Amino acid sequence: MNKNITKVLVAGATALAIMVVAVGCGAKTGSGPAVSAASSIPSESAVVISDSYDNTEELSATFPVINPTPIDTQMGKNIQNRLLNGFENWNRGYDAWETWGDILYTEDSLYNVHGVKLTLKEYQDSMNATLQSSDIQMGNFNNMIISGDWAAIRYDISTTNRQTQKTSDGSVMEFVHFKDYGDELGTRVVEGWAGTKGADFAGLTTFQTDAAKAAQQAALDAIVNATIPDTTDLAAKYPVTYPTPIEDDMAKEIQQAILNDFENWNKGMDAWTDGADSYYDSNLQYHTNDTTMTLEEYKASVKNASESTEVKRIRFDSMIISGDWAAIHYRITNQDTKTGEKTAGDVMQFLHFAKDGDSVKVIESWTK
Repeated sequence: MNKNITKVLVAGATALAIMVVAVGCGAKTGSGPAVSAASSIPSESAVVISDSYDNTEELSATFPVINPTPIDTQMGKNIQNRLLNGFENWNRGYDAWETWGDILYTEDSLYNVHGVKLTLKEYQDSMNATLQSSDIQMGNFNNMIISGDWAAIRYDISTTNRQTQKTSDGSVMEFVHFKDYGDELGTRVVEGWAGTKGADFAGLTTFQTDAAKAAQQAALDAIVNATIPDTTDLAAKYPVTYPTPIEDDMAKEIQQAILNDFENWNKGMDAWTDGADSYYDSNLQYHTNDTTMTLEEYKASVKNASESTEVKRIRFDSMIISGDWAAIHYRITNQDTKTGEKTAGDVMQFLHFAKDGDSVKVIESWTK
């Protein structure tokens, strides 16, 4: 493999590892999800995998969720189980994960790695290439937010360069769409998203066919050229491509708060800054890849960034709400304020809300 491509893949190992998690979603007899610690290049030993819908309690003790939210439907429990089995199989090495992928996915399953849409075979090839040079370990399972047939997960990860033995820590976010294929096939992944479009985007497209590259560029162009509807109905103005149930009062309040924040953002920095005080708690902790900011620090960073880049929020891919947590994946455009050049991007956020009188506010946020 081209050395430059390999370097790009190593840089994107965090997102790729996440993909692995979602892959473990479709056992034949039970339910369950994703990936877990440690991976290695293929070995000669016999492949032994974890594939049961009856081991959720056991695996939950091994991979506990630090910030649990309700999982009260059979589909939700199946997804939970598939994710946990995925973590367990990831710990058993690449061969186990690949074998598990044949159970969790179907031939038509897709996985978007840092914004690049891959078939199952392309995804497995990219993961195998990454693991030739990096060892990946899963850490804490921070969130597992499940609603309908969707899951959003956030977990810690460490990546060790096999040559230098240097280890770097990070955090991964994934959004995964599941489907119940019945007793014979079980709960499996339809499509997953791990990580947002970044510097490794071009390198990862090497795994795609020319037709897939063209389709993906057309989708990005559609975001760039999108027109935000002129309406006061914010749910229609900022639609969710893959909607999930929003039924209880808390979920509806969270949904409205998120939509209001989108609207204020698109009105300009003055409107957003004023609205931020009603959306974010005064003691907010705003986490990014590099730092944790207070509300005032976050406001200042947004204002500073707006001087060189105008960002518009276009629509949601997903808005998954459970309990007092929400996970959102949304599309944006970035326009250079000097050149006018506009490009498409996306953002993933996990948001923890709390009641504040008659409304809700974000008390902690993780953004990629």
